[in-house]
Amino acid sequence: MNEKISKTVTLPRLNKLNPSLESTALKIMEESGELAQAIGKFRGLNGEALRVEEDKAMQLVAQELMDVAQTAITMMFVLEEQYGIDIDKVLKDHITKLRIKGYCD
Repeated sequence: MNEKISKTVTLPRLNKLNPSLESTALKIMEESGELAQAIGKFRGLNGEALRVEEDKAMQLVAQELMDVAQTAITMMFVLEEQYGIDIDKVLKDHITKLRIKGYCD
């Protein structure tokens, strides 16, 4: 049996911010850096002795990943609201591209 598996995450539009394309792109980079730092600390890639148990480290990684996702969603709102981009169409095109490349069914 070939099941279609997907993960759906719904994140809110942050209504107490007035982000620009540039500020949001920089925030994605910042949050991605924090995610990499969390992974690096757990893996001992930063030169520090491992001080965090795996389950706690993975919770930190998951939290940082949500920060990256929230910021990416914020950028989608910026693209829709400030630049008229049809994110639903972009998403459909993205999924089609993934299917053509054989990454999913």
